[in-house]
Amino acid sequence: MNWASESRPVVIGLGELLWDIFPDGRRPGGAPANVAFHASQLGCDGVVVSRVGQDALGEELLSYLTEQGLSTRWIQKDPHHPTGTVTVQLGRNGQPQYTIHEHVAWDYLEMEAGLEELMRQAAAVCFGTLAQRCPTARRTIQKALAATPKQCLIVYDVNLRPPYVKRDWVEESLVGCHIVKLTMEELHHLADLLALGRFDPVPFARRLRDHFGVETVCLTQGRQGCLLIDAQGVLSVPGVQVKVADPVGAGDAFTAALIYSRLRGWPKEKGAAFATRCGALVAERPGAMPPLRKEFATLVAQFEATT
Repeated sequence: MNWASESRPVVIGLGELLWDIFPDGRRPGGAPANVAFHASQLGCDGVVVSRVGQDALGEELLSYLTEQGLSTRWIQKDPHHPTGTVTVQLGRNGQPQYTIHEHVAWDYLEMEAGLEELMRQAAAVCFGTLAQRCPTARRTIQKALAATPKQCLIVYDVNLRPPYVKRDWVEESLVGCHIVKLTMEELHHLADLLALGRFDPVPFARRLRDHFGVETVCLTQGRQGCLLIDAQGVLSVPGVQVKVADPVGAGDAFTAALIYSRLRGWPKEKGAAFATRCGALVAERPGAMPPLRKEFATLVAQFEATT
């Protein structure tokens, strides 16, 4: 894709937009929104499709996204439910633990007028499991995905947050995606949930591909890097060692960068290495949406210069 002569590709984050409440304050978050945010920082037209409350927290989220150059046109305002919040505690191992508050605005995402047309313009869409916990948002997400063009890249970031997991939600999501991205812990959970046989990471990922028609399974492993399993085999990419401020949002930056690399037509080895570097940059900063346009632009230039 020659972006110099075409409009920026539309990359949609479909699902939750919320505040991550850390012990030292709140920061913008929500996995699909994070993906759209980082896609925008990488030079795409990142679009958040979500819902906030008609409250101060909602207005603050909209203001932050606007300040960072994202449109808020497709973020609905709910008159009855508050803006979503998640309480985040970092354990001794540095891994986040989430308390996700219920009956919030993004649970009631609606298929508003014009949304179907927006979806027809999408070059890529990322969605997850959590935003499907409420029937209203789940129906909207499935309708929105059904409206995407055939060439649209659909990425399912499994992002399991028990107890908000049901087998039928996951199976329907897997059937409709090209890339599924998940962690090792989530792969274990899916092995039990889907009952696809004895667990072993690579054979199980292959069973996911064969059973659901997924093109690529991306297994992220934090500091250990990632595995990409597709019809050509298994690609292992080493991790990047950095001083982690908090890991929240690093996986979403990885997803955004992987999408970017696919839309650019980069080889998968190059794209996976780039995605790993982008994830590491976010892990070094507090919060899921740190401003990193300059750093991403420098990294893109470095990778563009390689063969």
